[in-house]
Amino acid sequence: MTYKIIRFDGKDDELTAQSFDKYSDAYDLLEKLYGDLCCSDADYGDITYYDIVENNLKNINGE
Repeated sequence: MTYKIIRFDGKDDELTAQSFDKYSDAYDLLEKLYGDLCCSDADYGDITYYDIVENNLKNINGE
């Protein structure tokens, strides 16, 4: 099973173009990029929100 990162706004970027063999690999990448943000540092209007999901291509392509 593979995993992918998706954006909450449905757009694509360099993170959503990747796939990961393990959930932890995707999580580690997001942690590396955004883990040092503190709530007091954040301007919530400028943050892109991401989620990690199973990359189930069979369901997407209707196979």
